[in-house]
Amino acid sequence: MKDQKVTLTYLWQFLASLVLVFILSWILLFFQSRLSTPVIALLFLLPVVISAGYFNVSGGIAASFAAFFSFNYFFIPPIHTLAVHQTQDILALIVFLLVAVIISQSLSQAKLGMATAVARERETTILYELNVALAGSTHEDEILRIVGMKIVEHFPVEAVSIYLKSPARPQNQMVFPEGIQRPKRAPDINLGISGGGNTQGEILIWTEQILDPPRQRLLRAFASQVTLVLEKVYLMEAEGRARLLEESDRLKSTLLSSVSHELRTPLSTIKASVSSLRSGEIEWDSEARRELLTAVEEEADHLNLLVGNLLDMSRIEMGALQPNQKNNSLREILSGTIRRMRQSLSTHVLKINIPDGLPLIYVDYSQMDQVFSNLLSNSAKYAPEGTIITINAWPKENKMIQVQVINQGPPVAEQHLTRIFDKFYRVTDAAMITGTGLGLSICKGIIDAHHGQIWAENGPDGFTFNFTVPIASNLDILPESDSKEAE
Repeated sequence: MKDQKVTLTYLWQFLASLVLVFILSWILLFFQSRLSTPVIALLFLLPVVISAGYFNVSGGIAASFAAFFSFNYFFIPPIHTLAVHQTQDILALIVFLLVAVIISQSLSQAKLGMATAVARERETTILYELNVALAGSTHEDEILRIVGMKIVEHFPVEAVSIYLKSPARPQNQMVFPEGIQRPKRAPDINLGISGGGNTQGEILIWTEQILDPPRQRLLRAFASQVTLVLEKVYLMEAEGRARLLEESDRLKSTLLSSVSHELRTPLSTIKASVSSLRSGEIEWDSEARRELLTAVEEEADHLNLLVGNLLDMSRIEMGALQPNQKNNSLREILSGTIRRMRQSLSTHVLKINIPDGLPLIYVDYSQMDQVFSNLLSNSAKYAPEGTIITINAWPKENKMIQVQVINQGPPVAEQHLTRIFDKFYRVTDAAMITGTGLGLSICKGIIDAHHGQIWAENGPDGFTFNFTVPIASNLDILPESDSKEAE
């Protein structure tokens, strides 16, 4: 069917060239007596020029020979015959035919050159648009969709099917224009593509007409570009996985090093205390016994906090930290935390400023207890003994409660403030201060899960941790004193 259309096109152009020569011949017959033979020869070049310019080279050649025979038959004596008696007439006819053919060839070549230049420009523009569209694409589905839509936009196609397959995942296939069924007949064009690694695929195209070589070349360029972009995405993903594995190994090594040290210290204290108690050398009602039991209790609490931090960090990394938010009293949560940490906070003075009328907060009780535990533990580690740790709270914009935990520790350089909540990040040497380096990171994860904010700053009263949590839906008033001090 497509070959028949091409044949009909050439036949129409051939007939049109003959018709042009016939019309000119008919017109010239009326003015034959007024025109010389050279002028008539020049006028017969007009259909040749028109045919070569508007049709193809075959139309120009057909017009050249038709003009040659018409010129000879109607205007070279003896007329109405193809015989030529005069030598000069023979030369005129030969020169006319040569000039007509040369003009036809030259115009056809010029037309072909212009068409080629336009086609090249169009190819360049289409490839540029494709590259721009694919430049920011990082997903396989997005890349296949862009390429399929561009092929449908710029080529006379009935349907396009693109698929990728690999041993590690199911086949990914798309058909364009979107919403149509893939034709049941064999595709007219089959282009292979690669997605990197073991991923292979094809672009199957069903065309509405035979594509000329430049368009076929452009389609192959499309396939090559798809392969390059898919391989780039594959390499980026591989690089990301390698970087993630490297970072994971580094974090695991840091965690094991930190946790092993943190576990050994309290375990050694507990072991030594229990061994002393079991030895029988210490009387049951002595002060030494009470000190050993206090040491065991403190180190057990320390181990409990350490294990809790590890579990919380694991949940945060997995995205499984889901707060069980309820209406809670900030004062009640803080009081419970202080009672549990009374031994580790005994060397500091606590000053709590929670105003009367402070609304309830909508938080997970145990997670907020963990936030206060980590912030107070951090403050106690870095602030000198005997200094004040201040806790302030007040409503902010009628939607959040802002809490401050202020200690008298040394100020932190500005470049460290933004990273202080990163995992394992330490401002001071790890050998000087014990800890896993996870406490503040866990605080950030918990506060983020409550849709609040947490930040650190060097305030006028000391180094300050700030965080916000949402106000409860029912604004119950807490009949507490405006300020309370605990030591």
